Amino acid sequence: MTIRKIRPEDNVQVANIIRTVMPEFGASGQGFAIHDKEVDDMYATYTQSRYAYFVCEEHGRLVGGGGVAPLEGGDADTCELKKMYFLPEGRGKGWGQYVLEACLKAATEIGFTYCYLETFNTMKGAMKLYEKNGFEKIPKACGNTGHFACDTFYKKKLN
Repeated sequence: MTIRKIRPEDNVQVANIIRTVMPEFGASGQGFAIHDKEVDDMYATYTQSRYAYFVCEEHGRLVGGGGVAPLEGGDADTCELKKMYFLPEGRGKGWGQYVLEACLKAATEIGFTYCYLETFNTMKGAMKLYEKNGFEKIPKACGNTGHFACDTFYKKKLN
């Protein structure tokens, strides 16, 4: 298993992961990240300044990934953890922890002070991971992400 930054040739696999995992958790309607324009070209989006995206590769196949980006419509010192999804075969092996650590390290190196995230109540495993890593639930959404269907929000002060 390898955690690495996204490459242009990863775009199709990453889009397929997002479009496979989100509906599994009932997160396929309007107001979810599955409809974001960046899904089809994650490399172009996440190689911009103040962005980072990491993929988890096993035997030449991507099984998950996650990234950070400036929180749209939010404070300049706050990033958003974005598009962190794993196929079933990539879950339960601790790989989400490694991707999350890579994202938080990148966010700190970029200069963010806080990391915010939005999720959906069906994503219980993800919420356990976030809480284990010091994310605290907050009562309402931050910024203007366009993900109005998300119903659970977290924030963490970075080291």
